[in-house]
Amino acid sequence: MINKIKNILKKKGKTKLVCLTSYSKNHTKILDKYCDIILVGDSLANVLYGMKNTHKIDLDTMIRHAISVRLAVKKSLLVVDMPKGTYDNIKNAQINATKIMKRSKCDAIKIESNKKNYSIIKALVKKKIPVMGHIGFTPQYSKNFNVKGSNIGEEAKLIREAKRIEEAGAFSIVAECIASSAAKKITKSIKIPTIGIGSSKYCDGQILVTDDILGLSGFYPKFVKKYINLGKIIENAVRKYKKEVLKNIFPAKKNSY
Repeated sequence: MINKIKNILKKKGKTKLVCLTSYSKNHTKILDKYCDIILVGDSLANVLYGMKNTHKIDLDTMIRHAISVRLAVKKSLLVVDMPKGTYDNIKNAQINATKIMKRSKCDAIKIESNKKNYSIIKALVKKKIPVMGHIGFTPQYSKNFNVKGSNIGEEAKLIREAKRIEEAGAFSIVAECIASSAAKKITKSIKIPTIGIGSSKYCDGQILVTDDILGLSGFYPKFVKKYINLGKIIENAVRKYKKEVLKNIFPAKKNSY
């Protein structure tokens, strides 16, 4: 774990970090070959459970998915999102982060900044629990989806926030939906890597929700690039299966005992 984090830090300003989300062993077997970081994101609330936001996904659900992902991780750094309400004070944060780390055997946890939970990051790091921060649009705290850092005042606040997260001991920061100019300045102002999602090419790395890039989620904001329409491929396979079952073509002799 320590060596993996050191390798992530060494790539700052040298090599881009490749990061994606995963919620299962099967996806992870593929992603682990190409990713530096795999995140078990609380986005699974929307992607898998059809919730309108990430607010009600619980700790045990996150841990179950993290256990599945862990089975296929060999080289990537495995990070798990702490759900909303599980780190509202230092005591709860330490109890719940320890539970995630022990049960899932992940490498680190991620918490979203509410611009005042720096002491929680510091307390977790003191307990030797590696922390990834998260600034900009923070789904657990932001009421409305909008780009952050689009004016000088917001930009300055984001830079201060990133520096305080770094000072608290985080090893990296997710920067979500931050204006390009602000993202560039944030990245240059801190020594730990920034991982962008909708925050321009100037971040040290990029993360997206895997189901989004595969064309499975139906969620395609401006910052998402759909690399394949996997939904169409799956539909074609299911259509062919149905046709063969109805025509008694499947199962054939070679599929029978």
